[in-house]
Amino acid sequence: MAARGDTRLCLGAIAGAHGVRGDVRLKTFTEDPLDIAAYGPLSSEDGKRRFEIAKLREAKDHVVATVAGIATREEALALKGTRLYVDRDRLPEPEDEDTWYHADLIGLEARLEDGSALGVIKAVQDYGAGDLLEIELTAGGTPVLIPFTSETVPTVDISAGTVTVVPPEGLLDQEE
Repeated sequence: MAARGDTRLCLGAIAGAHGVRGDVRLKTFTEDPLDIAAYGPLSSEDGKRRFEIAKLREAKDHVVATVAGIATREEALALKGTRLYVDRDRLPEPEDEDTWYHADLIGLEARLEDGSALGVIKAVQDYGAGDLLEIELTAGGTPVLIPFTSETVPTVDISAGTVTVVPPEGLLDQEE
């Protein structure tokens, strides 16, 4: 399957320093938090810095990592907010046919059940209650957020570059 959108995926972010020896606190976006180190070196958003995780352990509500080349608390603090990326092709394909990486959904055309164009998926958001597809409407106006559930998005066809959307009643009324 060809990746759509960005060819790099954000697997986590450095949330701050942990202790005085240069360890960092990580916020991970992988299903298993310790998997962040499974795909080799990570890079910064701009790709200019590489980060090799030498050690990793779970703490109470985060992951603690020792990053090669980071030896002091000050160096660790300077990395706070750094998002950590990996090339999409280093990740395995999802095992479940109804599972996708967010990056594979971005850029897909959203169509209504009758086949008419609704718009393009610009982002996948999660504010804590489940994934939402942010769709930039073909007709213009404010982008809409559609719950990414099997009821509202019954069909995802990555190879065709489309999703079928059944918007909740009234969601698009204000856009007309």
